[in-house]
Amino acid sequence: MTMVHTVTTLPTSRQPGCPFDPPAELIDARRHGPISRYPFPDGHQGWLITGYDLVRSVLADSRFSSRKELMIHHPTIDYSGVEVPPAPPGEFLLMDEPQHGRYRKPLVGKFTVRRMRQLTERVEQITTDHLDAMEKAGPPADLVTAFAKPIPSMVICELLGVPYEDRGRFQDQIDTFLGGESSDEDLLAAYTATQHYLAELVAAKRANPTDDVLSDLTDGDLTDEELKGMALILLSAGFDTTANMLALGTFALLQNPEQLAALRADATLADRAVEELLRYLSVAKTFMRTALEDVELGGQTIEAGTTVILSLNTANRDPERFPDPHRLDLRRQDGGHLAFSHGIHQCLGQQLARVEMRVAFPALLNRFPTLRLAVPAEEVGLRPETADIYGVKSLPVTWDA
Repeated sequence: MTMVHTVTTLPTSRQPGCPFDPPAELIDARRHGPISRYPFPDGHQGWLITGYDLVRSVLADSRFSSRKELMIHHPTIDYSGVEVPPAPPGEFLLMDEPQHGRYRKPLVGKFTVRRMRQLTERVEQITTDHLDAMEKAGPPADLVTAFAKPIPSMVICELLGVPYEDRGRFQDQIDTFLGGESSDEDLLAAYTATQHYLAELVAAKRANPTDDVLSDLTDGDLTDEELKGMALILLSAGFDTTANMLALGTFALLQNPEQLAALRADATLADRAVEELLRYLSVAKTFMRTALEDVELGGQTIEAGTTVILSLNTANRDPERFPDPHRLDLRRQDGGHLAFSHGIHQCLGQQLARVEMRVAFPALLNRFPTLRLAVPAEEVGLRPETADIYGVKSLPVTWDA
């Protein structure tokens, strides 16, 4: 009988000098095979899946659940005896069908490829405005606060009808509960504050609808509590993931000057460059699922009730799916990455994120031909592996003014 590889602990940091690669322990696990045993800190015997084909199959398999109340085993913390409640109304990422569909279906038509492409001109204007401000302030600059955060923040604010002057209230709160470095007390405080703000916003939209997604949703049978949960998902996903892709993606390009030069020289490369950066960086790096019944997977039996960790960043670096996977290649032909997940939970806002990145990366690089890091690469502050979304906390850059 073939021995199954076991990963005893999940890494909390990346190898020095390798900020874009998955942790070495996960790459090593993939070398042993696409599926490994993983003993959770509370003693539960689960699985870690690192291979592309198996990760993709689980994401599309209704026998594996996303329900929050079934996620009772934490990959790095022993939460024995802690009762996990179901996801609050509207927070559909942590739900299965039919509850998931109740919340996602009203949104699908609002985030189509056509509708998101219609936003291109507005995204271009927002990007230009922030580049103007960055250039006027002069070097050096923190690309995170000057560029990466404000662009998706303003776009999602306008889509949802959030007053842009309120952006500071939720940006800091979202950083707190997604950044991976806050205490449980601070996490709860940030989450509660965000919920309170969104409750006020939903009530305002219900009373005085405006031309935005959240106001449109008040026409249906969704309760204020459900709308609040949906708004939280849209606001956090629409802001944090794209902000980290813009910042970490710029960092990756600056560290790969040949690829950066290729993108500067060929505007038609933007679409393919965005897809390759999404694959290469995989900022939404890990998901979890719980088996609802016994499932045969990769030659192993995943027993009902077992928790499975899905490593998207190693799946997107799987050498059986992507040749020379650890190389950033903006001309790569093979798509099909899992950066936006797969199946019913595939990212609702993926087309919006694509539009923002296709506009923002070329605009930044063309505006500042001499853009470079203002500190040594090893001094760039990275989010820890405990963060839900990987990225950089700041990215000091400079250029020849």
